[in-house]
Amino acid sequence: METEKLIKAYLKLRDARSELKREYDEKDSELLEKQDRIEAVLLEHAKANNIESMKTRAGTAYLRTKTRYWAPDWESFTKFLSEIGQDGYSLVEQRIQQSNFKQFLEEHPDVIPPVNSDSKISVVVRRSS
Repeated sequence: METEKLIKAYLKLRDARSELKREYDEKDSELLEKQDRIEAVLLEHAKANNIESMKTRAGTAYLRTKTRYWAPDWESFTKFLSEIGQDGYSLVEQRIQQSNFKQFLEEHPDVIPPVNSDSKISVVVRRSS
């Protein structure tokens, strides 16, 4: 096995994939822009006619309200969570912040937290300068 040939082939494939992705992203962006313009026209039509859905033989367009919540002051929000007690846990996602947890484990090697872990070794290929 010739390592240099494998690395060259890998880099060539990565470059080809990057080019395909760039082309895809460019064309997808154009199509998304056109969809956004049509959506704006449909939204204005729905508002002007006080309707929530528009059914045609081709398909149906309808209005949907999507609401996002976020805490601009995380300290105040965590205080709020502690004040409402156990029910507060249902208001946040249950996940471990990966990089902070890794750093915590590095700084506290004797601590064994009740978590599972999974490590995967992979090969990283970088282009020579």
